[in-house]
Amino acid sequence: MKGFKFVNEVYKDPIRKVKELRGKTGRKIIGYICAYPPLEILTAADTIPFRVFGDVNEPITEGNRILPPVICSYVRSIVDLGMKGRFDFLDGLIWSHSCDCMHKGGFVYTSCVSKPVHYILEIPTTTSEEAINFFKYELMEFKGWLEKLLGREFSMDCLKEAIEKHNRQRELVKRLYDLKREDPPLITGTDTLKIISVIEALPVEEGNRILEEVLEEAEEYGSRPKKRGARLMIWGSIIDSPALLQIIEENGAYVVVDDTCVCSRQFWLHSNNPHVKTTGDLMENLAKRYLIEVKCPRLYIGSYGTLKKDYKRDLEERFGYLKDYISKWKVDGVILHSLRCCDVHGYEVPQVKDYLDMLGIPSIYIEPEYDAKTLPPLKTRIQAFLETLSQL
Repeated sequence: MKGFKFVNEVYKDPIRKVKELRGKTGRKIIGYICAYPPLEILTAADTIPFRVFGDVNEPITEGNRILPPVICSYVRSIVDLGMKGRFDFLDGLIWSHSCDCMHKGGFVYTSCVSKPVHYILEIPTTTSEEAINFFKYELMEFKGWLEKLLGREFSMDCLKEAIEKHNRQRELVKRLYDLKREDPPLITGTDTLKIISVIEALPVEEGNRILEEVLEEAEEYGSRPKKRGARLMIWGSIIDSPALLQIIEENGAYVVVDDTCVCSRQFWLHSNNPHVKTTGDLMENLAKRYLIEVKCPRLYIGSYGTLKKDYKRDLEERFGYLKDYISKWKVDGVILHSLRCCDVHGYEVPQVKDYLDMLGIPSIYIEPEYDAKTLPPLKTRIQAFLETLSQL
């Protein structure tokens, strides 16, 4: 199977692959953290966007010297790896003001690591007209920084072409998740994570080719009979290692859909139309779509304009898309996941749980560190949760 074989090979060492691509094409590699930086701008500039992750298997040593333990361990891991030279191959690195830890971590990183060149992207916390205008201005500033870094400009025609390519990628990712609506699903949660992680490390054209190959292979690959198990959704913060998914799936359950920072959230799985318009003001189109479609807890979406708080209405406005996930993917239960000290997800958990309770969907909350050693102890809790689901 050509597509899956390629995914497994690149997943083991994405840095080696992206270095090979730079050697062949001469394109600069721009790392990005979080789902908010519009990759269309990086593609239009003829660079290779590379999603930067930490490493759950690498002990955080240097990062712990300069950041306290109350700082999210994912951020500490990235700073740690940067100080150890892991990201020296990058030509630029984009941090996002997706949370205070990420924002301040970016400034700490720039003071401790000289390479690569950094940019911190400011992101509003609402979807108001003023916020969209601000984000549009920020994207124009980012475009200018990128052109200065590269020593050349790129046109709106290049941006339009890039938008079309990324629109196509979002379509293909939605098709990938549709394979998991089958019962049993035609692709595992572990394989989904690997596929998404790989395409986030490649140019969009290469990623689209791989997605098309995987989709072509998946029906045959996943058509063998499997034991029926619980169908789960994972909601929460960064999950970039398959270890947790493997624990779930080794115990007979299926991870059929997710709402996490790495996989579906970046590709607007919830949207019936995951396209950025290619007419009119392209920067405004990008600003509007990224602010509205990235369903991150850092963004405030609520029942505006009412003097009396309507809690049920507020929950529906903020989490209504989860009801669609539960319905379309026939979800039996939800695992709420928040890294320890991840404030934006941790504070959101009680409301998400309340919403799931309103829908009659069982859930369990786990709060591991960004460290592979913290996952095995969760196995017993996950097994107990699955046993509870089997008795419903």
